[in-house]
Amino acid sequence: MTVRVVVGGALCRDGRLLAARRSAPPELAGRWELPGGKAEPGETVPEALVRELREELGVETEALERIPGEWPLKPGLVLHVWTARLLSGEPAPLEDHDELRWLAPHELDSVDWLDQDRPFVAEAGRRLACQGAGGAHRGA
Repeated sequence: MTVRVVVGGALCRDGRLLAARRSAPPELAGRWELPGGKAEPGETVPEALVRELREELGVETEALERIPGEWPLKPGLVLHVWTARLLSGEPAPLEDHDELRWLAPHELDSVDWLDQDRPFVAEAGRRLACQGAGGAHRGA
C-alpha cells in the first residue's frame, strides 16, 4: 500500500507558533491544528507545505526542516510536520478554518489541539523557547 503524506506547518513568527481552528469536517470543528494538507503525486513534502499554506492561509512561506517523527492518521495516510517561515502576506483563515492565533510557547496549552498535532506542537514550542524571547514583543 502506498503511504500518502499529510504535511502540517509549524509556522513561526516573532517567537510565536500559528494555530488554526478547524471549521470542517464536523468531527474536527472547533479543535486546533497546524495548518497544511495532503501532498499531491509528484510533489515533494516541502512543496506541498508551501502550496497548502498558500491555499489555506493566503501567504507565501518557506519550508525549513522536518520535525522528527510521524503520526498515522488512517491506513495509507501519515502526518509529517515541518517548520516554516513566513515570507509575505498576513495569514487569514481561507479554507477549513474559522480562526487563527499566534501562540507564544507558554500559551500553547491554551487551545484544544488535535491529538495528532500535540507531539509536534510540543517540539515546536521547545524550539521556540530555545530561540529566546529577547526580541519578542507582546502584540494584540
